[in-house]
Amino acid sequence: MREATRGCSWLFVLVVLVGLATSAVAAEKTPLTAEVLWQIKRLGAPTVSPDGRWAAVPVTTYDVKKDKGTTNLWLVATDGAESRRLTTHEGSDTNPAWSPDGKWIAFQSKRGDDEATQIYVISTAGGEAWRLTNVPTGAAAPKWFPDSKRLAFISRVWPGLSWEEMAKRQKERKESKVSARMWERVPISYWDHWLDDREAHLYTITLDEREPQPVTVGTGLELSRQEPGLSSYDISPDGAEIAFAADIDETGVQPNYDVFLIPAGAGQARNITTENAARDDGPRYSPDGRWLAFGRQVIKGFYADKVRLVRHDRKSGENKVLTEAWDRSASGLVWTPDARALYASIDDAAHDRVYRIDAATGEPTPLTKDKSFSALSLSRDGRTLVALRQSFSEPPTLVRVDLVTGAATKLSTFNDELLAGVEFGAYESVTYKGARGEDIQMWIIYPPGFDPAKKWPLYLLLHGGPHGGVTDSFHWRWNAQVFSGWGYVTAWHNFHGSSGFGQAFTDSINPEWAEMPYEDTILAARYFEQKPWVDRERMAAGGGSYGGYLATVILGRPHPFKTLVAHAAVYNLYTQYAADYGAGKRRHGEFWERRESFENNSPHARAENFTTPTLIVHGQLDFRVPLNHGVELFHTLQNRGIKSKLIYYPDENHWVLKPQNSLYWYESKREWLAEFIGTGPTRP
Repeated sequence: MREATRGCSWLFVLVVLVGLATSAVAAEKTPLTAEVLWQIKRLGAPTVSPDGRWAAVPVTTYDVKKDKGTTNLWLVATDGAESRRLTTHEGSDTNPAWSPDGKWIAFQSKRGDDEATQIYVISTAGGEAWRLTNVPTGAAAPKWFPDSKRLAFISRVWPGLSWEEMAKRQKERKESKVSARMWERVPISYWDHWLDDREAHLYTITLDEREPQPVTVGTGLELSRQEPGLSSYDISPDGAEIAFAADIDETGVQPNYDVFLIPAGAGQARNITTENAARDDGPRYSPDGRWLAFGRQVIKGFYADKVRLVRHDRKSGENKVLTEAWDRSASGLVWTPDARALYASIDDAAHDRVYRIDAATGEPTPLTKDKSFSALSLSRDGRTLVALRQSFSEPPTLVRVDLVTGAATKLSTFNDELLAGVEFGAYESVTYKGARGEDIQMWIIYPPGFDPAKKWPLYLLLHGGPHGGVTDSFHWRWNAQVFSGWGYVTAWHNFHGSSGFGQAFTDSINPEWAEMPYEDTILAARYFEQKPWVDRERMAAGGGSYGGYLATVILGRPHPFKTLVAHAAVYNLYTQYAADYGAGKRRHGEFWERRESFENNSPHARAENFTTPTLIVHGQLDFRVPLNHGVELFHTLQNRGIKSKLIYYPDENHWVLKPQNSLYWYESKREWLAEFIGTGPTRP
């Protein structure tokens, strides 16, 4: 009995020691901070090798002291066995593209004496990359032809000028003392930069000939002037044809993108979507060459209309809409080798889920359920599907997705060591009754070490868009884990207008932007007021873009929040006509045609009700919501004697993207919230 007791004593000591060791390890972990956020390596869209053995992925690392990032290409084995860096350039290497024979990877970069981004090529066996293009207007979005000897790319050029003449014009503009710009039609700007009179066109180039050959120049068409990229075009499996999307609108205010086909060696372009007056784009050839898939919207002037998957028969010319009955948008499409299906990343009920869509019937079958998946890439034999997986507690991570079960196998380990020291807060999805008594999905992210026996302050986030749902994903600019790490219950609700919950739900707030999202937000606050672990006297709300607009809507109406944060906020719907999309026909009419509606939905019209302290953030380079909105709001609050603060960034746009500016943004917000709702819990 004594020996048995002694054994139990040693066992007890062992258990205590293990417990202490575990506690020590747990104690070493700390909540996610903004500083750690900028140490996380950020993965870009991967592309899998033709044989499925490797994935090429851009990896960005930030140097906060230098206030800059470096993006290099890595090769990661799809069996998870190894990874190696392919490029080591102190710059930005992006958009990797495998040659069909697997020997080369083409990518975009700006190196040495490059005045603009060029296409570079590197052997997959390693070695130095060499510059393929040397065009003064730059080259982007490379894609290979089937023979692995030729590539297509996009360049923004002046049609009718030689490369030498274009170089001369660029030099003259750069050295000119005249700073004036002139336009005779829109668009004139996009997000953070002015647009000039150049057009986006397709070119081809061979590995042994350095003189690019034009494809779309001379057709009277151009690719998207605002955002030409890899989704703008595709090359047929036999290399004889190119499909591309071009805007046929000549006014600039009623865009209508159609899909065109053109011989790869240039020639006459043929419109295959004349029957649809709204947007058709994102063409993708099937591997057998029989079909061309693309996305279609049918509501003109509504960017959040459901995207339908259309299958074009290249023999008969028939366009068949496959997913009209499916209440989701089809995007990020990749064909299976047998052309019987397409895989896609679908915005679906607060997740980005991998779906398999039958190419004959359009029947969608979900493969994944939890977390979010994007940037799908499928090997030529159809056996290896890679993607980026992320969640509120996992930054984008390279994974291989099982094509039968949807199970994901983690491949990349870039951030494992860093994140081993981070304690993420638990999170969950809940549903509450919002406007019209309809269900509203909401994410709740709890502070690390959350104790429901205590009362916590609430920070309710207001997402942008408005037609962009909050999915289970890792956010760099508004990271809920960072906010929860400050000691807040943080929540993000998918109010009416959010994507991923059906087209009727998305379109329900148009044209009355303010009403239901405001009601949903107030009802979210009431949801938390009923929770014993939320301090109803310490609640705040804030958002950016449309979320900033919603914050200023709340500012002029009854609400329970002690303070508000308005980042890049639309404050005056009349002056929002100065935005980069201002010169576009409104779907529901212009302000002079419905003044009462504009007044009701414009936050500035209720300034007499403003009483809440507000933090305002705005960037000079924001052309989506111009700077005047932040200044107008700040001046109004100051004139009313309401405590307010304006943070102005002369070198940032709609988002705060530079590391040191971002750290200042997080710290300023932390200090502001702490002043009005404190931090951490109090006992009930």
